[in-house]
Amino acid sequence: MADSPCSHCWRGPFYFAMSLTLAYLAVTTMKHSAPENPPPPPLHGLALNASAVLRRHGGFHITAALLQVSPDLFFSGNASTVFAIQDSAFSNLSIPPWEMRQLLLSHAAPSALPTAELLKKPPGFCFKTLAENKNLVITKNNPKTGPITINNVPISDPDIFLEGPFSVHGVLRPLNEIPAPACGFSDHRNVEWTGIIKLLSSNGYVSFAIGLNAVLDKIVRNYEKLSSVTVFAPPNSGLISSPSPFLDRIVRLHILPQRLNYMELIATKNSSLKTLIPSFDLKIEKFTQTLVIDGVEITRPDLFSSETFVVHGIPGILMVDSVPEI
Repeated sequence: MADSPCSHCWRGPFYFAMSLTLAYLAVTTMKHSAPENPPPPPLHGLALNASAVLRRHGGFHITAALLQVSPDLFFSGNASTVFAIQDSAFSNLSIPPWEMRQLLLSHAAPSALPTAELLKKPPGFCFKTLAENKNLVITKNNPKTGPITINNVPISDPDIFLEGPFSVHGVLRPLNEIPAPACGFSDHRNVEWTGIIKLLSSNGYVSFAIGLNAVLDKIVRNYEKLSSVTVFAPPNSGLISSPSPFLDRIVRLHILPQRLNYMELIATKNSSLKTLIPSFDLKIEKFTQTLVIDGVEITRPDLFSSETFVVHGIPGILMVDSVPEI
């Protein structure tokens, strides 16, 4: 059946309203941008590249236009991740231009978060956006059960554009606001132990995950103010069959009371790092392209990470013969 003459009548008023919004955003973005500190030129180039890719991809022409006429909306620093709302969802919005600007800012994060990086984060992981006091939270990231969801909205088109520190994901609709408690752990007051254990369990480190879970209550009691950790995760072994006091020492030996990613570990080479065992440090050394912690090579750096923890994979358990009792 042929479309009725007015089946697309909504498009005329919508595109007219959107053109006015784009004009408003272009003007206000220039006013809000600091002339003495604009985004680096390479990012402007990436914005134009992303705009072209989104147009070819289809379904995200509005975000493509915004990237072209108002790239400053999406950048604050040297990295950015944009969650592009589908055009069909934009057409259902009825908000004034100034609210549209806030909406767009709340869909851009000043950090590099391609799909590969998002999959390393546990559900509940929060990250800041360019909108003041607006955070986004990963609500699901198990690829076996469906797409990653941000604020309970699926990422329908992951990595539409991915180049250097800039990535664009497509989402079905605007990202809903999540109550503050969902982001509670990102205030740096607590380590996300549950997230660490889940990630270890589902990625081949079941033995260490079970061991950590077994001694976790004691660690939490001893380190009530612990705000971040680095975990060196060994592969599955006979770890969980160890006597309780020995298991406690083994697990603590593999945890540092601070968050150090791989580049930060390289910066501390040829030094010692405190562990969760008082007065017992680990020695870190650099050999050509290899980073070694107490004689064991770090083979899977930055395996998982969040604002409060980072996990590095190692091929074996760190030696504990000389570790004092706790």
